Amino acid sequence: MENGRIAVPSVENGGLEGVRSGHFGHCDVFTLVDVEGGQIKAVSTLPNKEHLQGGCMVPVNLLANNDVNALIVGGIGMRPLMGFRQVGVDVYHDAERADIRPVVEDLIAGALPIIGEDQVCGGGSGH
Repeated sequence: MENGRIAVPSVENGGLEGVRSGHFGHCDVFTLVDVEGGQIKAVSTLPNKEHLQGGCMVPVNLLANNDVNALIVGGIGMRPLMGFRQVGVDVYHDAERADIRPVVEDLIAGALPIIGEDQVCGGGSGH
């Protein structure tokens, strides 16, 4: 990724040295990483908004309204994945690592895969 804004679902205070949340919809905050010229230029956090079961579009719209164009998840349901596709946010998958910095660096380097439909979960609190 040469330029853009990456969002990473995060626990507690988030940040580049923080820990990812296992499922984007139930994270505490989103760590936002602004990339320019293939380099990290700024890091901030955005509190997640509460949503009830079936309210999967709340975080989708929150991120879209904050100029996010890439999301790194360990888990996501089909409905929000379709929502992200509709608003033009690319969703990348890494279910193994909990640290934020290495997955962000991998995305910038082009080493993270786009999530496949066979990798989505059932939603709810299962992830």
